[in-house]
Amino acid sequence: MTDDLLERSPAHALLADGTTVCIRPATPGDHDRLKGFYDEMSSENLRLRFFSVSRRSAGMAADRACAPPRPGYRALLAETRGRVLGLAEYDTGGEKDAAEISIAVADGLHHRGVGTLLIEHLVSAARADGITTFTADALSENREVLRLFADLGLRTSRRFEGPETRCTIHLDEDDAYLSAVESRGRAADVASLRPLLCPEAVAVVGAGRKPGSVGRAILHHIHTGGYTRRLFAVNPSVTSVLGVPCYPSVSALPRTPDLVVVAVPAAAVPATAEECGKAGVRALLVVTSGLDPDQAQALRTACRTYGMRMVGPNCLGISHTEPGLRLDATFADGHPSPGSAGVAVQSGGIGIALLDGLSRLGIGVSSFVSLGDKYDVSGNDMLQWWESDGRTDLALLHLESFGNPRAFSRTARRVARRMPVLTVDAGRSAAGRRAAASHTAAAATPTMTRRALFTQAGITATSSVGELLEAAALLHSQTLPAGNRVAIVTNAGGAGVLAADACAEAGLALPPFTPTMIDELLAVLPDGAAIGNPVDATAAVTEEQLTDCVDALMEYPGVDAVLVALVPTALATATGDDLVKALTGAPGRRSKPVLAVRLEQDLPVKLLPAADEGGTIPAYAEPQAAARALAHAADRAAWLARPAGTVPALDDVDTERAHDIADAHLAAHPDGGWLDPRTCADLLACYGIPQIPWAWAETEDDAVRAAERLQGADGRVVMKAHWPGLVHKSEERAVHLDLRGEPQVRAAFRDLETRFGNLMTGVVVQSLARRGTELFAGVVQDEVFGPLVLFGLGGTATEILADHAARLAPLTDHDVHDLITSPRCAPLLFGTRGNGPVDLEALEQLLLRLSRLAADLPQLAEADFNPVLATPGGVTVLDARVRLLPRRPQDPYLRRLR
Repeated sequence: MTDDLLERSPAHALLADGTTVCIRPATPGDHDRLKGFYDEMSSENLRLRFFSVSRRSAGMAADRACAPPRPGYRALLAETRGRVLGLAEYDTGGEKDAAEISIAVADGLHHRGVGTLLIEHLVSAARADGITTFTADALSENREVLRLFADLGLRTSRRFEGPETRCTIHLDEDDAYLSAVESRGRAADVASLRPLLCPEAVAVVGAGRKPGSVGRAILHHIHTGGYTRRLFAVNPSVTSVLGVPCYPSVSALPRTPDLVVVAVPAAAVPATAEECGKAGVRALLVVTSGLDPDQAQALRTACRTYGMRMVGPNCLGISHTEPGLRLDATFADGHPSPGSAGVAVQSGGIGIALLDGLSRLGIGVSSFVSLGDKYDVSGNDMLQWWESDGRTDLALLHLESFGNPRAFSRTARRVARRMPVLTVDAGRSAAGRRAAASHTAAAATPTMTRRALFTQAGITATSSVGELLEAAALLHSQTLPAGNRVAIVTNAGGAGVLAADACAEAGLALPPFTPTMIDELLAVLPDGAAIGNPVDATAAVTEEQLTDCVDALMEYPGVDAVLVALVPTALATATGDDLVKALTGAPGRRSKPVLAVRLEQDLPVKLLPAADEGGTIPAYAEPQAAARALAHAADRAAWLARPAGTVPALDDVDTERAHDIADAHLAAHPDGGWLDPRTCADLLACYGIPQIPWAWAETEDDAVRAAERLQGADGRVVMKAHWPGLVHKSEERAVHLDLRGEPQVRAAFRDLETRFGNLMTGVVVQSLARRGTELFAGVVQDEVFGPLVLFGLGGTATEILADHAARLAPLTDHDVHDLITSPRCAPLLFGTRGNGPVDLEALEQLLLRLSRLAADLPQLAEADFNPVLATPGGVTVLDARVRLLPRRPQDPYLRRLR
């Protein structure tokens, strides 16, 4: 595994100040540069590193790091533009699971995170090599390196040995370490984005004299949008464009811009990026589209070589409305209104629609980034920026792809605790990967995978831009409901019925009122009012009466939100009553969300200004829109109210043996494939996954003897044929059920042998399971999202009924609860029609152990348990299939750029 890791391509990552560095293994070709790295060190730095000032130690260190690869040793260096910034090493010295480490950082580069970043990458590599502990010796006066080890977030102990301190660092990947890595990554990420979003100087390359070019349009937008810092254009043919001074090249500019907008033909993009990098530009906005693979790679290389963050290519641009800056580098129609919503999209068209909608609602935009083809800056970057900018309280995303979903999920979970994170779930109609490989692969779709990610991360997922804006209006303007109970009030019975239907369809509850509440409402409403739920206040209701009604419902503990459906009437016009004011009069004093439905409204959603206190009330043209928005708010409130889940510890798990089984299978089958029944059973036993008693038989006599051992009190067994690649046994008619006695067992074996001939390698003989609920559990290893655990109704109809739920591994205790309760078959598990509940604790354990199996083995391509028999007495896997593929382990939380 070590050799594989050494062959991996270099990783680029960010230092604490936002500088990009390259982390890679040291090679023999680095010897002279590493020797120079040590030669340039001060005597004091050498003494702290080698406990002496001998230059001979430095030369030996360079020799050691640049020697040919050898087992148990690893040297990683950090470099930028060919300069070595630091080196970190570990050496096991022949030990199996422990290694000694050392770290050196160039003079003048301390406190910028070089050493910490190198150690993080060394920790990731060591874990992949099976190392569980680092040890390090340091002079006790070397407070910087001792603080580095202590601040990693890993469990560390010290032992003082005279002038030296011996540190022991345990490499367990727990939440404390991941949180520490995230905190460092967030600070570095935000620092790297400042030149992009808050540039002190901007240059536009490709702004021509003729109207209609994208570069000219962006230059015009920046110039007229109120940008307060230095602005230049680059065009060798003119001295001014739109009144902006123009220069022949980036290198000829009077000062180096922080941000360069690249709007040149695709063929010229790589050279432009190279020129910008050499000039010291910190960020690029590439709006150009149509780059071929070579041009794309050259652009990426230039950005990484010179440490430039990049948005694009093929994008609409960026906008940052911070007061005193006001950068609008887009070619949208008009400037976005300043506000508090952060927006990141991959589609320029979606971006324009969201900018227009947020401006129209009065929410406005704090920052907008059109990610385009997303070569570098991603939705994850923008979430971290919004989390830290002090201006954003609403995050809106439209992402068509995910570079690192598990890192995105952790970031989104953290950000969603502070502000609503909403997305448009794009691509739901795609056919996906409905492979016939297994029930699990057939059940797993891209939509299911994305929905699992959004649900676990607390992201509000909508099906359209319109629905996104509807939910944003409510989440921006109203407090969250404590639950899903809604009171509906209307001045027209038909509108109330429509609203009630919409709420029920959205999963909201309309509870009946208590007699006391009915009396209270009758006392404030006009004669003839019907006090059900909905409340029909009649067309005669006045503004004052409606206000009293809403206020009473605000105090009523039996509902969590109030929806008021209004239609214009001649009575209200004649009396001069403005019923809307009953909602907008005093929203600041209301502890529950209030929203309106106005069937005559010209726009799908509006935010109505309050008469006082500066609040707003969302008003919708359709009751379905209001109900959807309220359901999203209730879901968010429920997610926030639930503590963050934990991944439970499991007993009787033998991960080392599981890796040995996987390695042995892949050594014998380099292309991977389905495990045979015995190997599959051995692997499941490593995780304590319960299986029904069974035996393998290759001859008729073996089958008879197996049946005699396995037959229950009624003497019945099951026989299943097996050959490599067999997945759907029932469809192949490769199963015989309810076999009783030797004659039937022999006849079944002969039948299978006759029909399948040399294809069949043997049979599995099992005890006949008792009656119970047939379920399905499985895992698919998604190339992008990682392992996805599926659960639902099992048996031969599992794909037809498609009653499945899914969550991304590793599963927390909350995830397991959601998996069990989400499918439509859930009531069967909790007891129906006099039947007791199944063993829910055993079912939870099965799913947790399946999740652990998937998390431990990246080689696990699929696991398919169908059926899983659940009874009050336990849970048993009746049929299991596992497929392995040769895959390298990946660390989804390691700090690195795309």
